[in-house]
Amino acid sequence: MKTKIGAAAAALFLISGSTAHAQFLTGTAAGANSASATSWVAGIRAGNNWQNGSFVFGLETDAQVTTLNSHFNTTLAPTSMPSFTPPATAITNGEVEWYGTARARIGWAPGPWLLYATGGLAYGTVDLNSTLTGPTAVLGAQVSESRIGWVAGGGIEYLVRPNVILSAAYQYVDLGTTSFAAGPMPTIATGFLAQSGIDHAHFQVATVGISWLFTPSGKGPHGAWEGQYIGANAGGAWGNPTNASYSAASPILPSDVRLKRDITRIGQLDNGLSLYSYRYLWSDTVYVGVMAQEVALGMPSAVVKGDDDYLSVDYSKLGLRMRTLEEWQALTYGIQL
Repeated sequence: MKTKIGAAAAALFLISGSTAHAQFLTGTAAGANSASATSWVAGIRAGNNWQNGSFVFGLETDAQVTTLNSHFNTTLAPTSMPSFTPPATAITNGEVEWYGTARARIGWAPGPWLLYATGGLAYGTVDLNSTLTGPTAVLGAQVSESRIGWVAGGGIEYLVRPNVILSAAYQYVDLGTTSFAAGPMPTIATGFLAQSGIDHAHFQVATVGISWLFTPSGKGPHGAWEGQYIGANAGGAWGNPTNASYSAASPILPSDVRLKRDITRIGQLDNGLSLYSYRYLWSDTVYVGVMAQEVALGMPSAVVKGDDDYLSVDYSKLGLRMRTLEEWQALTYGIQL
């Protein structure tokens, strides 16, 4: 459903034939939050070693799955008076579900022990999504990116038997950043919502594993660590810092009866308030809403008096939206706009 906005969308209204002005008031709120994550990790690895004396050189690749999800909920804090209820809230997630690496290794092997350093290419997918919910509207954002970055680390391995390797490894993985910016989304009926976020997809991984070493075929004397190997590993991951900021405004709509014309009562709400159709003095658009003077009698907390002495209504406190007559008829009679 498309919301149609008349000339009332201006922040300051000039009333014809008068020096008075009707203010367009808003309750505003803002917030920010951040989080990091911890998770399990598991995967497979494969590579090839070459050995020259006590020095071992190699290439290795691995693929890991994880649920490294940086999740946080945020309630926006009022930044102006009047504030609005219910308060705006946000839910944000930055997640890495898998990654892989392709690395070079260099190490020193004094007997059955191998100490090594490693580094190379990292790749994976980073998902970032957020939902900002205001009193009368919802603004969502979702990003999923395939990223290429880098990895560095090291480890220690022990040759239990000629073909069985036990290992403990550490990696620092950096997949870069993924971000979004959504909004602002303004209308006279819903105010505005805006949010932005960024996932710094760098994290640390510690694993233990076991591999099978295949002895080189067709080769004479060779080092104990030489040959191809394949194995599995499991452990933990931590990091993936994610942060986001949010802002929202709920309009306190001019509803003073002195600013309206062609007023016609069309119904009554469950709380006893009458519902009217009307035009503003400066607009020919027909709206459906309440009269501030009546709201002030039953729910004074929803009414604000401006410096110009005109009354405005915070529709969010009534659980309502001011609508055009066309929108109201569509909702009431099921008319497709």
